[in-house]
Amino acid sequence: MRCAVIVINLDVMMARRKVSSNELAAAIGITPANLSILKTGKAKAIRFSTLEAICSFLNCTPGDILEYREE
Repeated sequence: MRCAVIVINLDVMMARRKVSSNELAAAIGITPANLSILKTGKAKAIRFSTLEAICSFLNCTPGDILEYREE
């Protein structure tokens, strides 16, 4: 049985857009602590509204942030 994971590439997109964690958190209305949990891949879920806000602010798609990887 293969193991698959969802990889969060939010830090990569933030670096490409030169956006700080505090700037993104304030823009999308979440706490820096919750953004950190999301960035490090420790989050178990993400609201579609949060994902939409991130994509809108960073001018990207969900596929730029979330990656499905088989291991």
